[in-house]
Amino acid sequence: MTDGKIAMPGLARNPLSIVGGYVVTVAAGLFLAFFLVDLFGLHSNPYLGIVFFLIVPAIFVFGLLLIPIGMLLERRRQARGLTAPRAWPKLDLNLPSHRRMVMAIAALTLVNVVIVSLAAYRGVEYMDSPQFCGQVCHEVMEPEWAAYQDGPHSRVACVQCHIGPGAPWFVRSKLSGTRQVFAVLLNTHSRPIASPVLNLRPARDTCEQCHWPEKFHGDIVNVRREYANDEAVTETPTTMRVHVGGASATTGLAQGIHWHTSAANVIDYIATDDRRQVISYVRLETADGQVREYYDPGVTPEQLQKGERRRMDCVDCHNRPSHPFSASPERAVDAAIAVGEIPRTLPYIRREAVEALKVGYPSRQVAEEEIAARLSGFYASNGNGNAGKADLDRAIAATRRLYSRNVFPNMKVTWATHPNNAGHMDSPGCFRCHDDTKKTSDGRTISQDCSLCHDME
Repeated sequence: MTDGKIAMPGLARNPLSIVGGYVVTVAAGLFLAFFLVDLFGLHSNPYLGIVFFLIVPAIFVFGLLLIPIGMLLERRRQARGLTAPRAWPKLDLNLPSHRRMVMAIAALTLVNVVIVSLAAYRGVEYMDSPQFCGQVCHEVMEPEWAAYQDGPHSRVACVQCHIGPGAPWFVRSKLSGTRQVFAVLLNTHSRPIASPVLNLRPARDTCEQCHWPEKFHGDIVNVRREYANDEAVTETPTTMRVHVGGASATTGLAQGIHWHTSAANVIDYIATDDRRQVISYVRLETADGQVREYYDPGVTPEQLQKGERRRMDCVDCHNRPSHPFSASPERAVDAAIAVGEIPRTLPYIRREAVEALKVGYPSRQVAEEEIAARLSGFYASNGNGNAGKADLDRAIAATRRLYSRNVFPNMKVTWATHPNNAGHMDSPGCFRCHDDTKKTSDGRTISQDCSLCHDME
């Protein structure tokens, strides 16, 4: 200190601490600039979020750490006599220059706290966003991201179902996410990504925060439209009255399909495979205390011991509530024709679109080229009937969309890769339990009577 001025502490005048100061300054400037860009919605690139909300704050903290580390190393050098010791300045708050220095240090400390707090908050918020979940690991999560965007829960953030509230689940999810990041970097992840059946929160903590079981009631009329492969693309509608039902804790009544999740009935089961598609044991405890145990014929105690025991809830039937895929090309094309996406005015369009989708293309680019060539070639040879070129273009675009929505060659995802248990037409679904083969000791079975769940009209 000379002439009442306070100088930088001697220990801080070392190359490492000075570099740390520069790193902190640059990182802070970059973070604050991008924070304003993000605040006003001036970017949409998920990878920029990783750089500026995760990497830059980490560099900022690294720079802060370099300053005391450099000071510690400088002190050790001075203790060994390698450099001349420098005295610490004397602080006198009666001097204006000293007060300004203290105020500057306090202001910089406050700025550092604000930056670190903003980075931590925005970083966690960013890691909880659907864009981070679906777009950062683009190829790996592409199938689930495409299904999520087109699914019924596309306005529900991923974390609301996959994590939910509470610190323990947040920590568990981040640890699991770290493991998954290393799997992506090392290319050791599975293809396809397996459905997360083991580590999901209970449905009562997630689904039932919006879907109140006591308010399910009555029947729902559902019309399914199927189309023939003939020239006229003949429509066959099937009307189904689905007994949705519900349960009331007040009255104790439980009816329809949602009888299964009533608080009055406790259903446990054991799955002997890792996808919960093979259920070999079911235990039912009714409201009056009666217990029935149903066993698959031939199942051994050792198999049941190794299996997963679970209490039934919503996701045992609704296992693809946010990431639905079409079970087959036929289902996908029928749905597209029903809403007018594929025009019925093109003769044989159902047959041709289905056949185009069944081909095992090596990549999406090849699929788009081949689908267009196949459909264009067919109608060039056979005529468009009463349809014009615009209808053919619509059909080609829709067929391409169905492919890109359901088939991902790089991840080995194709039709029916992920079975949907809400039904039984395309995968076992309901029949995993309702197969008329599981029996109690007195010969009772779990009925396969269709009218328990729906009536056909």
